[in-house]
Amino acid sequence: MDYTLVDDIRASSRQMVRELGFMHPTLAGTHYPPSAVHTLLEIGQRSTMTAAEVASCLELDKSSVSRMLRKLIAAGELSEGSHGQDGRAKVLRLTPQGRKTHRAIETHARLQVLAALSHLGPAEQRDIHAGLARYAQGLVQQRTGVAPATAPPAVRITHAYRPTAIGRITEMHARFYARHAGFGAYFEGKVAAGLAEFVPRLEQPCNRLWLAHQGGQIVGSVAIDGEDLGHHRAHLRWFIVDDGIRGSGMGRRLLQQALDFCDRIGFAETHLWTFSGLDAARRLYESAGFVLEEEFDGDQWGKPLREQRFVRLRTTAAPRGAQRGVGRLTR
Repeated sequence: MDYTLVDDIRASSRQMVRELGFMHPTLAGTHYPPSAVHTLLEIGQRSTMTAAEVASCLELDKSSVSRMLRKLIAAGELSEGSHGQDGRAKVLRLTPQGRKTHRAIETHARLQVLAALSHLGPAEQRDIHAGLARYAQGLVQQRTGVAPATAPPAVRITHAYRPTAIGRITEMHARFYARHAGFGAYFEGKVAAGLAEFVPRLEQPCNRLWLAHQGGQIVGSVAIDGEDLGHHRAHLRWFIVDDGIRGSGMGRRLLQQALDFCDRIGFAETHLWTFSGLDAARRLYESAGFVLEEEFDGDQWGKPLREQRFVRLRTTAAPRGAQRGVGRLTR
């Protein structure tokens, strides 16, 4: 577990609590504390609730909820009526005044979110939507021991460029290698420059880029560059998966797509470069047939480290004419 990541999430959570006003005695432009505001929101969304349902929903003890509900009824926000099936239970509803307060709370909250999102791009907005939903589901699962009923969107793989791919692939590399290797702006710039040079060459049949998508967001990538090494050799590049799907098997699926392509085209060898210390990645490469051919100390990425070159030989016969076609396209 990356405890730096854990501490960063905790710090962001505390900042959100402060920025959203939960440290104040009242919330969302009302005269009510956070528990009362959440009660009005939940009853407004569900039409009716009992006191027991409010206590369960807000994770509060029944005595605290009972006192808070009495205050909201006295203030004219809620009305209390008999339950049709259980005479002992009382049903809570918003009064006309409560519905007005509910609309004001919703408007206040939406404006807060809209104002914050206005400083972010579309991709960042999607990241926040997906990330917060998964994080909230994780918190619920930790408390209840029950997995969320709604599964995250399925991940699908395509092999065509799409807008934002260069920026998103660069971002995933920059985030991962900043944590694991301490790389900074120099590394990020080289990744972006390499992608910018490669993408226009996707029209060549020996080059291909695969992208993994989840809910409209790029969450993984791998590419085969069939031109830059020459001599019927493929270069496996920009292999990365987002933190949110790491461990799901998506990395193995992307890698297999790339290697199947190499075998169909007829490359004699597939090469990749990586760094020592990335043990999980090395196990994946070796399980796919790669062998460590070379290790050397280098600093081409902005800091000294131990670089590694892995090679995989072609495992199937090349299609007739494939080697000749690749030869015409290599430098």
